[in-house]
Formats: sequence, C-alpha cells, structure tokens
Amino acid sequence: MIAVIGDIHGCYLTLKELVDKIRAKYSRIKIYSVGDLVDRGNFSLEVLDFIQEEGIKFTPGNHDYMFYYFIHNPASELGEAWIYNGYEKTLDSYNNRFNKIEEHLNIIIRAPIFIDLPDCFISHAGISKFYESNLPKNFLSNTIKLENILRNDLDKTRGILWTRSELMNIGKLQIVGHTRREEVMFDMYSNVVYIDTSAYSGNKLSAVIIDNNKLLEVISVDTKLRDIQ
Repeated sequence: MIAVIGDIHGCYLTLKELVDKIRAKYSRIKIYSVGDLVDRGNFSLEVLDFIQEEGIKFTPGNHDYMFYYFIHNPASELGEAWIYNGYEKTLDSYNNRFNKIEEHLNIIIRAPIFIDLPDCFISHAGISKFYESNLPKNFLSNTIKLENILRNDLDKTRGILWTRSELMNIGKLQIVGHTRREEVMFDMYSNVVYIDTSAYSGNKLSAVIIDNNKLLEVISVDTKLRDIQ
C-alpha cells in the first residue's frame, strides 16, 4: 500500500497539510509524488526541502526538468521553455538562498523518470498510446530498456513528461499528474488515475491511496492562499 501525491507547484503549506492528513490515517505508509514540485506557487525551495526531509520519492515533472535545463543548458528546448511556464515564483523562492539551487537541481536530475512498483506505475504524464508500436512485448520486465526509449523523448509532446494524449494500457495501473482535473479521475479503459487537481490555481492538492493496482481512497486538502497569493 502506498500514497501518491499530485502536482505540487510550490504549494508548500498545502503539501504539508496533505502529508499530515495522510499520515494521521496511514502512519507508516510510503509516500510518492508525480512531480512538478516547482513553479507557479510561492514556495518551490521549501517544497524540495520538505520532500527530502520527509523521504518522499518522486518522478520529476516537465517543470522540474525545465528548471534544471534552464540553469545547466539554457539554449536547450527544455531550458528555453521555462521562461514561458511560471519560472518567476521559483526564482523568487530562492532569493538570498541561491546556494540551494544546485543541491535541488541534483535531487531533480537524479530522480527516476518513472517508478515501477508492485502496486502501480508512477510517472509525471504517463506512457502515451504512441508507444504501443514502439515498445517491446513485456517491456515492464526490462525497465532499463524502457527508460532508454522514454528518455529519448523527454522534450517531445508525446513523452512521459509532456503527453496529454490518450495513455496506453500497460497492464498495470498508471498514476499520473500533468493533465489537470477538478477531481481525481480514473480512466477505466486505459487503467490510469489522473491526480493533478490544480493546487496552484486555488483548487486543491490530492493524493491517492493505492494497494495492489487498486484505488482505495482519495485524500485532498484545499489550496492554502498563502501558497499562491
């Protein structure tokens, strides 16, 4: 049994309340996140510190990778894209604490682009149906090869950081963020749970409790206004 948190986007106070709420009911549960830790909300630095302090594992989102590449390779497609995607609040959160940036970028770039667990398959945006004809049979039994294929498309709209198209039914429950929903949504056909409930827009931050490829419970908290105003 695990918990998976949706896109956080710098909403530290909201995240902290959600984690407290999860642990009040499931005290020993392992907690994961689908990424987009930074941008748009006010506290990207605090989110990354909290994720590390609490031992929350995550798969980076497109915003996390844009942050990394803007600092390390600003002429790349991912680096250039950051200036159009809510970067200002992230830089503001590091004001007078720029020494933390490299530490946090290392945390982002070392994180896996997907997490394949017995309970589910976690990634930021999911595996698009585009890959149905491009992946070998039983690809989940060779995750090194799967990672190599997916890493080639990290800056592509079909890729695991960006896709908003229909997702592939991979024979296991996928947990994804990226595509915003008012409520957590289960797509039975693709066997996918969408958990980005748009915390940064003032809706809420959501987590799902998953056990053996089944959605057991949704836990949400309303966005704290201090996170976004």
